[in-house]
Amino acid sequence: MTLGSPMTVWIVDAMNVIGSRPTGWWRDRPAAVRRLLGETRRLVAVTREPVTLVVDGRPPPHLPDGEDDGVRVVYAVRAGANAADDRIVELVASDPAPAGVRVVTSDRALQARVRGLGAQVVSAHEWLRRLDATAAP
Repeated sequence: MTLGSPMTVWIVDAMNVIGSRPTGWWRDRPAAVRRLLGETRRLVAVTREPVTLVVDGRPPPHLPDGEDDGVRVVYAVRAGANAADDRIVELVASDPAPAGVRVVTSDRALQARVRGLGAQVVSAHEWLRRLDATAAP
């Protein structure tokens, strides 16, 4: 990135990313979110680009809504279908420069919604490749 260039802002559909690999995540969703958060913190330490993880469900006591080592964690504000998607759309819509926002999801309906607001889309698999590139050997 060159000095003065706009910074990319990442908004990650957390459960979409977690669900894209059959790791047994469904047996312990909070642990899966913690793993994704840890991997994302490692990436942020390298890129210095802001990342928001949007998670379905209520915040567990050990992982509240808010900033966590450079990664913002937010939860869907309501329960039900597409709750996290709606939260992601709200975040994109409220950004003053949506063209600098990259939404990570493989959900086609969500992709169309955020593209309609001017954001770019990156697939869950591409995000996982980015995370894997920063993994410890």
